[in-house]
Amino acid sequence: MRQVRPNGLPAYKRIQGAILKRLESGQLKPGDAVDSERELAKIHRVSLMTARHALAGLEREGMVVRRRGAGTFIAPPKIHFNKLMSYTEQMAGRSLAVSSKLLSLGVIDTEQEIAARLALPATSPLIKVERLRLGANEPFAIETCYLSAGDFAGLTQSPLDRISLFSILEHDYGLEIAHADEEIDATTADPHTARLLGIAHDAPVLRIRQVIYSTKGKTALYVLGLYRSDRHTLLIRRFR
Repeated sequence: MRQVRPNGLPAYKRIQGAILKRLESGQLKPGDAVDSERELAKIHRVSLMTARHALAGLEREGMVVRRRGAGTFIAPPKIHFNKLMSYTEQMAGRSLAVSSKLLSLGVIDTEQEIAARLALPATSPLIKVERLRLGANEPFAIETCYLSAGDFAGLTQSPLDRISLFSILEHDYGLEIAHADEEIDATTADPHTARLLGIAHDAPVLRIRQVIYSTKGKTALYVLGLYRSDRHTLLIRRFR
């Protein structure tokens, strides 16, 4: 018989919720051991089968990995690029606390190729935002965003280390994001990238170049992202 609480929530869901709450709060991090089935059964006063069912469900969702003879561990989280979302939204979808470290923020006028991608004159002033993106206090990606300084005056004063750029653009500037054209390839980490991401020099990284458009069909942002390949998976659905 399935064990439930008085409020109707299955006991295995309660166990899963407790583990995910510890993950969200930072008490558990990728690679940390999770309580064994026997320990979970004792803590939550459920049967061994219920505890096993809870861990099996988390394993199917990719939240934990179970190693025979060693135990159960928090899995390295993978972010799926199958929808145009801010990094904050992506991480929230994986129940991970997100934070950013602002690496640089200012106005430049020397990126002619990027200005062209934004459909702007070659010497147009651009806002450049470079951030180290973290999940559960672990470096996941380096994202560099470019926007028209004329269209987004005052953006350099925004707290971009604490608030989603998409959110600021939508709420403070009325920008409605529609879609993105993306170029995706693999590259290797140079010494600067490797140091920031905590990976080996020449380790593989996923590189994504995005040109993001508004609902009015205007080019709004150009984004260059370097993502740890062990933390990100690109999902593609094909139809015939």
